[in-house]
Amino acid sequence: MRAAKGFATKRTIRLDQARPPKLSATWPLGPEAAELARRGAHRHSGPVTLDEAREAFVVHLRGERRCSGRTVTEYGSDIAGLADFARTARGDAVEDVRSVDLELLRAWLALLSRKHAASSLMRKVAAVRTFMRWLQKLEIIAHSPADQLATPKVRRGLPTLLSVDAAKEVVETANPATPMGARDRVCLELLYGSGLRVSELCALDLEAVDLRGRTARVIGKGNKERIVPLGAPTIRALEDWLRVRAGVRSRRKTQDPVALLLTVRGARLFPRAVWDIVHRYGTAGAGRSDLHPHALRHTCATHMLDGGADLRAIQELLGHASLSTTQRYAHVSVGHLLRAYDAAHPMARAKR
Repeated sequence: MRAAKGFATKRTIRLDQARPPKLSATWPLGPEAAELARRGAHRHSGPVTLDEAREAFVVHLRGERRCSGRTVTEYGSDIAGLADFARTARGDAVEDVRSVDLELLRAWLALLSRKHAASSLMRKVAAVRTFMRWLQKLEIIAHSPADQLATPKVRRGLPTLLSVDAAKEVVETANPATPMGARDRVCLELLYGSGLRVSELCALDLEAVDLRGRTARVIGKGNKERIVPLGAPTIRALEDWLRVRAGVRSRRKTQDPVALLLTVRGARLFPRAVWDIVHRYGTAGAGRSDLHPHALRHTCATHMLDGGADLRAIQELLGHASLSTTQRYAHVSVGHLLRAYDAAHPMARAKR
């Protein structure tokens, strides 16, 4: 969830406010994109349909840009949604991507705004901007009408947080005496203790965890790798889980051989299951039925800030690309602000 109005020159591209992935002037063309570029240069070859362009765009995101699987899926789905709308609103736009104009894009977003939040609309705008700029770079279209779309304004509320005692109760509610309890304890320890995202937690492999070095190698957004520390409670939870992990198998005795965390059937743990785990223990341990995995990540960052951690250190731990994302926690942690004020401001130190 994160800035430019299009091309500064043919070789320089700036980011828009909705922050789609950066376009590079140096990425190589795959066969699908090369074919579209050839057809764009030779009009007699026939127009490029919106569906053809979308399929090649998805290949481009996955192979040439190496975007995350979630980005590829969501952007592909957004452009497919645009194509579905164009079929009913104006068929010529489906048959020739050059017919997609600002009027069509605004009508599509107006329809979506009736049932989607501003944050979802912002991603869809980012997707179509990236898509149209890619087509412009291939010289299939002369200009990108999506650059004229306004970016939806998103009001960011305060993140859901737990107190230190409540967070401890949630984590310790998981009983490591059973295999699934041991697994759940590891999930909660890594989400709160190391601030992992759900996708990062599910993607962890056995070889990524170094118990002796007390670290884990995490693959975050954009396939960026970082090393996160593991606290003593997390190490103990991992040791408990690894002792029983081998016995977690399907009825056919199969098991994912590389995944750190497994479902009851021995497959790699998936995000929806993690949400269910956090919801269950949030309700049982702290009476918080609204608790979700990202709230434990927020809580981790805020408690570190309250404990005196530097914002840059928190940024590194969480894997934020921009410090401005991490700065959200400074607005939440009033206690940290008051302590900093009392320690630094001359009026606060003055005798009363």
